Amino acid sequence: MKILVTGGAGFIGSHLLQLLGRQKNVEVVVYDNLTSGRREHVPEGVRLLEGDVRDKALARLFLQEHFEAVIHLAAQTMVPYSLQHPDEDCSVNLLGLLNVLECCRQGGVKNVVFSSSAAVYGDNLNIPLQEEERLLPTSAYGITKMTSEHYLRMYHDLYGLNTTVLRFANVYGERQGAGGEGGVVSIFCKLLAAGQGVTVFGNGEQTRDFVYAGDIAEALWRGCQLAGHHVINVSTQKETSVNTLLAAFKRAVGRDFPVHYGPVREGDIFRSVLSNSRCRELLGFCPAMNLQEGVARTYAEELRTSGAV
Repeated sequence: MKILVTGGAGFIGSHLLQLLGRQKNVEVVVYDNLTSGRREHVPEGVRLLEGDVRDKALARLFLQEHFEAVIHLAAQTMVPYSLQHPDEDCSVNLLGLLNVLECCRQGGVKNVVFSSSAAVYGDNLNIPLQEEERLLPTSAYGITKMTSEHYLRMYHDLYGLNTTVLRFANVYGERQGAGGEGGVVSIFCKLLAAGQGVTVFGNGEQTRDFVYAGDIAEALWRGCQLAGHHVINVSTQKETSVNTLLAAFKRAVGRDFPVHYGPVREGDIFRSVLSNSRCRELLGFCPAMNLQEGVARTYAEELRTSGAV
């Protein structure tokens, strides 16, 4: 199978490329503008092509390479940025997706797997959230993800493209940048590795469903093998407060540290946990990384790469 991974030099892409490298008879090409992605995230032997998903020249690549599947990770992922720059968020996330889908349609691609988000649900307390819940996003980022899902459904209905939408809970893991959705684990890692305290926006009782990037990679790969159109949450189905996350960090760091509680950020969701029953049913697995172990791995990697140890 020949797979194109857009945004593959990014955080989630780095975990996905590791997993794909262990598969037999899989050839991977990465397409990334390296705005937030890094060349060192792409393993030796994997082709990295630099470019923007909005570039109309992308169509030539599809006609030359004859990809069987596309995993579309390229996106603007920062919620605060999307509120400050909704035009750029819309351009990257919607026009970029449409360009990729048109390239898939014209290039004979069979499967597209799309990285969506829990942000599409908005501040909905009917948890754990099922995929059939109403979508009422509270940020421009969430709106572009929701709209993207409709385009994917349409391309399946009209053109027969197999499209799998994966709604990620709050992803964390090694090599995550300080920005992006769900980046609180990475932000805490960087601050604590530097011997600083951390800031929590709100009282710390806001909750998230923290899912490890290695589990996300497994879902993306399995999604390449689905026929039809599917919308699937990828989550642990465990609601974890930020204060509980802080306790996990204290165990991983091995010491106490100062915590400052600041005002709630505009657009942030208070409670979020996703059902993963459809993930188990359709993808045949359940994200299994324990939060304590995942935090410890992520913090240890930050210490190593920052030179703190």
